[in-house]
Amino acid sequence: MDQDFFLIQKMKKGDETAVEKFVRKYYPGIFQYCLLHIRDRDEAEDLTQETFLKFFQSIGRYQHRGRCSGFLYTIALNACRDYCRKAREQYMEEVPETAREDPAMSTAELRMDVENAVESLPEEIREIALLFFFQGMKQREIARLLDIKVPLVKYRVARAKKLLSSYLADSDIAPEGRESGGKEEI
Repeated sequence: MDQDFFLIQKMKKGDETAVEKFVRKYYPGIFQYCLLHIRDRDEAEDLTQETFLKFFQSIGRYQHRGRCSGFLYTIALNACRDYCRKAREQYMEEVPETAREDPAMSTAELRMDVENAVESLPEEIREIALLFFFQGMKQREIARLLDIKVPLVKYRVARAKKLLSSYLADSDIAPEGRESGGKEEI
């Protein structure tokens, strides 16, 4: 049996130390995952807390089948999707004109281009791209987490690379911030 199994058994019995240990173990990864989806630290913090709250509310029904990180990431993904769905209905962004003239904005603009590129990916590819490139998960872990085969993960990682490269090339962004003619691949 793994450590998660024993932690969950202790949590089901009301052991606060086990709860603390569990949260310390998974909080950073879940927070980073939410932040990659939402791009707002405060909202990502709220969604991370919501994820753990939902997990603890369902712990009585939870049946441990290996690592529980997959269950946590699924809860976090659903929380992020719900948040984005609600935000899309209300969202109107205005960038102040002075921000466009700021030379320090080139780094922010590059970051925004990368974020927009990731956001433009089809959902099933975006999910794998976030886990692989930003969470640093191995392909086998992703396959286990999403309950898909490793070859499909490999295909989607390769597809994400190709689509991101194409998107960023079309945005005239090249490595090291150089302008490109739209042909150079990243």
